[in-house]
Amino acid sequence: MSSAISLRRRTHRYDMRVMPRRSRLQLPPVLEGKETIGRRLARIRKEQGYTQVELAERIGIIQALVSDYERDKLRLNAEMLVRFAQTLNVSADEILGLDGEKRVGVKNPSLKILRRLNKIASLPPTKQKAFLQTIDALLRVQEK
Repeated sequence: MSSAISLRRRTHRYDMRVMPRRSRLQLPPVLEGKETIGRRLARIRKEQGYTQVELAERIGIIQALVSDYERDKLRLNAEMLVRFAQTLNVSADEILGLDGEKRVGVKNPSLKILRRLNKIASLPPTKQKAFLQTIDALLRVQEK
């Protein structure tokens, strides 16, 4: 063995060629429930109105990776969790399923609805009023 390799092994605790061992601990799952992190990520993405391609572009990755995260083929590391949370404008806790009781009954409008609202907001006030009256009438019919 050369002196450079033996010196590196002595000075560094881990070598790039040595893989970490799988834990032998038999712990119960941390998150109870039917929705996995991947499914939750897909649901949040859809609620926000993004396609996998759009989300991937905004994060700076390829669509196949978004698909793999959503199907739980890949585990989210801390950096990717932060990137998804920032892009989707939600907390990392929400993606991990740690704040479910805080969001009961609260639903953010989807990106599709927000885009339409922005278009309505750009109309002249008289046309805005007509739009809102039509929407109100439709909502009243729907409530009955």
